[in-house]
Amino acid sequence: MADILPIRRSLVATAGLLGSQLIIGIISLYNENYSPQPWHQFLIYIGYNVVAALLNAFGNHMLPYINKTAIIWSISGFAIICITILACASPDYNSGDLVYRTFINETGWPGGVAWLLGLLQGGLGLTGFDATAHMIEEIPNAAVEGPKIMIYCVAIGIGTGFVFLSCLLFVAGPLEEVISSPAGPLGYILYHATGSRAGTVCLLLFPLICLLFANVSIMTTSSRMTYAFARDGGLPFSRILSRVHPKLDVPLESLALTNVVVLVFGCIFLGSTSAFNAIVSASVVALGLSYGIPVAINCLRGRKMLPATRSFILPEWFAWFANLLGVAYVILTTVLFVFPPELPVTGSSMNYCIVAFGIVLIISMIQWFVDGRKNFKGPKVELDDHVLTAVNSPVNVRAASMVQRQFDDEKAAEAQGERDGRPSAGELSEKDV
Repeated sequence: MADILPIRRSLVATAGLLGSQLIIGIISLYNENYSPQPWHQFLIYIGYNVVAALLNAFGNHMLPYINKTAIIWSISGFAIICITILACASPDYNSGDLVYRTFINETGWPGGVAWLLGLLQGGLGLTGFDATAHMIEEIPNAAVEGPKIMIYCVAIGIGTGFVFLSCLLFVAGPLEEVISSPAGPLGYILYHATGSRAGTVCLLLFPLICLLFANVSIMTTSSRMTYAFARDGGLPFSRILSRVHPKLDVPLESLALTNVVVLVFGCIFLGSTSAFNAIVSASVVALGLSYGIPVAINCLRGRKMLPATRSFILPEWFAWFANLLGVAYVILTTVLFVFPPELPVTGSSMNYCIVAFGIVLIISMIQWFVDGRKNFKGPKVELDDHVLTAVNSPVNVRAASMVQRQFDDEKAAEAQGERDGRPSAGELSEKDV
């Protein structure tokens, strides 16, 4: 997990970077002579992360409402953008053959390999579904609601994503101009469809604010992940990073560390976009591995590692299919995502993802031998009173952990009694009682 923490923070950086690219595109739309500089994006990037940090530090009680607003805003934006661009562009649409059948490959790789390399963009989106796991202690009735939230996210993402991308491609116009436009692909498509700069800016407000919501959420999960790992003794200075501010009810030190690392990534972007892109690519690879390893171990042990009393149980045949498919996807993408994006390979076009991943892995190994193996004993089952819990949650985390421990002890005692020939508590007769 230690090697995943800096990678998770690199995902915090992507939200601010994508937002800065949209804003730079708006400026280019209004001023064709504008020449964007890296420090322009850097300042916008810092602005995004400052707002997200302030909301996480001082608005913890507002996060549930922010998340609800984010869902409403994103779904509304999806509907408004789709309806507006289709109405404004009518009847000047690209053909269905161009949208669904045309394959443009300018990478130098064979067509099949080029298509597989394109999974990297989709893979970045998959890294968000695990946010529920990192926030699980703060979700009411987490054993039931956690899996539901993940399924809802996948279903909503597939449905809205397919429709949204289809609408954009139908109204995009010449794809060569989309790729080369200084306004950015999304800005150009919206402008081509509406024919209005003001209308384009109004529509771009939806993804701009969505990225701010995403920045807040990813920063929340990153800080909680740091806090949880430090609480288990897995990080240097764990005593400091596992503290929860008594008034703000926030792991303030973990949040501060997240923002410091995000600032460092911003400075890396300022010096080298290739290095920054390598870190982001490494985040997709590392997170994919972190998802695949526990699933693979569970499969190797006959899928017997999950508690029998869990609330969410898939049919056995489908569970095996889903697990094996997931492991196969992780193996395939882990290899593919370190390929260079185009041929022939030059120093500037080289994929340095493997370098970034290797550096993080080496640092994590050093941390393990210096500190981790002495202090990290695995996730704590019994939690003390200083633990983050959901606002108005019906489940007390500490009490729940004690009940689970008692349940496990009773099961162990019953199993020992069966081995010794004694009846279990459920088998005692009324006379025996």
